Amino acid sequence: MQILTDRFQKEMKEHGNYSFPFLVSYEKLSGYETGSFLWHWHPEIEVTFVTQGEMIYKVNDSVFHIREGEGVFGNSNTLHAGEMLDRKDCTYTSVTFDPKLIYGYENSLIYQKYVRPILKNHSMPAIHFDFSEEWHFIALQAVKNIINIHTEKNLGYELNIAAELQKFWKQIYLFHDTYSKDMPEDKCSFDRIRKILSYIDKNYMRKLTLGEIAGQIHLCESECSRLFKKHMHISLFEFILQYRIEKSIDYLSNTNDSIAEIAESVGFNDSNYYTKVFRKFKGCSPTKYRHKSP
Repeated sequence: MQILTDRFQKEMKEHGNYSFPFLVSYEKLSGYETGSFLWHWHPEIEVTFVTQGEMIYKVNDSVFHIREGEGVFGNSNTLHAGEMLDRKDCTYTSVTFDPKLIYGYENSLIYQKYVRPILKNHSMPAIHFDFSEEWHFIALQAVKNIINIHTEKNLGYELNIAAELQKFWKQIYLFHDTYSKDMPEDKCSFDRIRKILSYIDKNYMRKLTLGEIAGQIHLCESECSRLFKKHMHISLFEFILQYRIEKSIDYLSNTNDSIAEIAESVGFNDSNYYTKVFRKFKGCSPTKYRHKSP
C-alpha cells in the first residue's frame, strides 16, 4: 500500500465527504510497502497522534521526531511524509478535516479573524505537540476527545466533533497570535518544490538531468540544487535515487519481473548499481526483500 496522489503529489483520498469533511484513520507504518509514506499534500488540516512507537515526520522543511503520546499539526497544503525510525513500526491515528468545519463559510468573521491568518501563514507549516508548552496538553486532549467521539458515535456525533475541533483550533490560534510575525513566507519555494516532485514522479523511469529539472521551475542549476537541499534536507540526486527505490517496491512485491527488468523500469541502467542503492536504503538486497514480502 502507498498513498495515491495525482501528478502534482496531491493526495486523491477523500477525507470525509462534502456534507461533513472529516476523517479519522488508524494507521501503522508497516502497512506501507516501504515502511514509510511518500511526500504528498492536501488542502485539509491533518493532526497525527502517535499511539505506539515513534516516527520521523516531515512537513515542508521541518523534521520532527514524534514519540508515543505526542502529535503534530500539519497546516493546509503542506507537503508531508513519514518514515520508521531504526526500522521499527509505529502506530498512529490521523484526524483530517476541512477547516470550514471551524468557520462555516469563507467570509464569516470566524474565518477572517481566527482561521485565515493561520491557513495563509506559510511560515507555520506544522506544530509538534511535544509537551514543551502547557497548551500542548490542552490541544492533544481535544484530539483524544475527537478520536473517542468518533469511536463511540453517540447521539450528536457531528456536533460533538465540531465542538472539539473548535477547542483544538482555539489553542492553535492562541499560539499563532504569539508566534513571530517576522518570519518570511515561503510559499513560492514550496510551489517550486511541488513542481520538482511532480516532474520526478512523471519522469523517474528515465534519465533525469539537473538542467531539465531546474528548467521546470525557471532557476539555474545551482540555485535549484540549493533550494531543494534547503527545504528537503536531502540532495536532489539522493532524493531521485530514494524515490526510484520506493517505486521499485511495487514491482518486487507484485510482479515476477527480474531484478534487471525492475531496475530498468525505475530508471536504473545498471542492475548492480540498483542493488547497491537498494541495499543502502533498505538494508538488504532486492532479492532478499522480495522473499521477505508476504
